[in-house]
Amino acid sequence: MEIKGSAFIVTGGASGLGEGTARMLAGAGASVAIADLQVDKGEALAKELGAKTRFVKCDVTAEADGQAAVEAALRNFGGLQGLVNCAGIAIAERTVKKDGPHALASFTRVININLIGTFNMIRLAAVAMAKGAPNAAGERGVVVNTASVAAYDGQIGQAAYSASKGGVVGMTLPIARDLSRDGIRVCTIAPGIFETPMLLGMPKDVQEALAKQVPFPPRLGKPADYAQLVRHIVENEMLNGETIRLDGAIRMAPK
Repeated sequence: MEIKGSAFIVTGGASGLGEGTARMLAGAGASVAIADLQVDKGEALAKELGAKTRFVKCDVTAEADGQAAVEAALRNFGGLQGLVNCAGIAIAERTVKKDGPHALASFTRVININLIGTFNMIRLAAVAMAKGAPNAAGERGVVVNTASVAAYDGQIGQAAYSASKGGVVGMTLPIARDLSRDGIRVCTIAPGIFETPMLLGMPKDVQEALAKQVPFPPRLGKPADYAQLVRHIVENEMLNGETIRLDGAIRMAPK
């Protein structure tokens, strides 16, 4: 699918991987709806990226918010051809802690945002995409989800996070098959250690130590690296139903 002239929603688009993706899409000529809870950052980014970019305050776990983001794209851009799911959170909590078991509330919150929120946005966006006119290849849209290497190499304290990202990986193929009759492709990216706001808040020596764990290139991933793969997925119509690790060949140790 051609990016130029297409319309996308990017969840979590105000910072990190989502911001990098929004910048790439806008730079390639797409219309972009930045869906995020960070109002100040989102509005500032939308203003910076120009007239074809809009900010929509969106809690991906809320059906009404998700629908509002889709409707904003349809209203402002006249259609919807793409969704990139970058919204997510991470926690570190052991199954059994010194003071008792893993809090069920925190486990549930991670699942709600990372897994259910991703599915919520897919199902709502796909309805709008399916109503659009197909391109010459019969394609109406593309969805790119964000998992993590933690879906495969979960570390100590990552039960909730790994479960949420493993769920995203697990639903990629069946959703791609579900939406195939509508000409909508679905792929997932599983990033390794990337320069996200959370990681950049760590001490510099910790960041450097993490970067050295990556076999090659021996550095942290950048939002632009993620966005580059999003672009390839969008433009390559044979990529469908697959999860791609974007990790420099790292395999995470237990801790």
